[in-house]
Amino acid sequence: MPDYYWSLETYIQIVLFVLFQLCFIVQLYYLVSNHSRLSGYKPVEELPQVLIPVSVIISARNEAQNLQENLPFILEQNYPDFEVVVINDCSYDRSDEVLEDLQRQYSRLKVVTITEHDRFKTGKKFALTLGIKASKNEYLLFTDADCKPASVNWIARMAANFGNSAQIVLGYSPYYKTNKFISRFTRFETLKTAMNYLSCALKGEPYMGIGRNLAYTKTLFFSAKGFASHMHILSGDDDLFVNQHATANNTAVEIHPEAFTYTAAKTSWASYFRQKKRHMSVGKLYRKRDRVMLSFDAVSGFLFYILLALCLVLRYEPLLALGLWLFRLIAQVIIYNKNFKKLDGKDLIWYLPFFDFIYYMYLTVFGLIGAFIKTTQWK
Repeated sequence: MPDYYWSLETYIQIVLFVLFQLCFIVQLYYLVSNHSRLSGYKPVEELPQVLIPVSVIISARNEAQNLQENLPFILEQNYPDFEVVVINDCSYDRSDEVLEDLQRQYSRLKVVTITEHDRFKTGKKFALTLGIKASKNEYLLFTDADCKPASVNWIARMAANFGNSAQIVLGYSPYYKTNKFISRFTRFETLKTAMNYLSCALKGEPYMGIGRNLAYTKTLFFSAKGFASHMHILSGDDDLFVNQHATANNTAVEIHPEAFTYTAAKTSWASYFRQKKRHMSVGKLYRKRDRVMLSFDAVSGFLFYILLALCLVLRYEPLLALGLWLFRLIAQVIIYNKNFKKLDGKDLIWYLPFFDFIYYMYLTVFGLIGAFIKTTQWK
């Protein structure tokens, strides 16, 4: 082979390795700057004594079984002053019968019914807006029909964060543990997402929340004109609302285990992909700084693994490349181990090397899908 060919090959190898090191540095920055915030955070252990009136809001479409199983655990919360507002959104299963039966048992339950219209198709944001208008209290706590509070103190734990200037409370909602691979990965992906948004909130840079466990004030909702700015987008009743209105001063975090709300993970890859496609489609509407922050993490993580593979295949500094991967992995284990324990996922630390790789591949794929494909139904 001519000498100039090898010089070009060497040049390409050096460029790739430099890019690999840059990705390593960016990834290390996110670990130390963001995720370590959550690892050092300790929730308040003592059960607070809170008396503010709370309205729990649940939008449900064809959720008869989930309402029957989970709603009693919400209606029987250890809290002195609360109501539960369920919006029965165009259901055609037994939801109306289940809700009527529960209303006879629990005076705290209020039902708002939406009927299907041939010309006007409603979505979750419309349903939630009606529920918020029907609620009687200033402090609103949101969850889904398929969610079950971890304890009878869920409302108390979440409500305790309102005070001073707090208008938004970000909670956490893990998935139940099963032995299925899809369940384990879903839990891992949920943990990574939670570490991101909770750590950023603790850092004073909140950018999203999840509707399975989220609270904010009615005053904030109406002063922000509700979901008006993104009513045309299917998703985003939770993360877009928080992204647009959360600040360092008006946002609090609650991660006590008693404040979790649990739900079941998707049981098929098809349903999981539909859910993720819907969630990822709203990312392009985040504030610019948040899009940049999330993109740098996703792209650097994706390229980190791609460039690592290229360094090994091309045999350019393979030992050093593996050393950087191992250093990052050890740093992840140290920080993630604390976070996973806090968020009920300590068993997943053993899957970290494999799931972390899959996670960054998934972020890239669904980021592209969400950017170009529109979803047309929420349920």
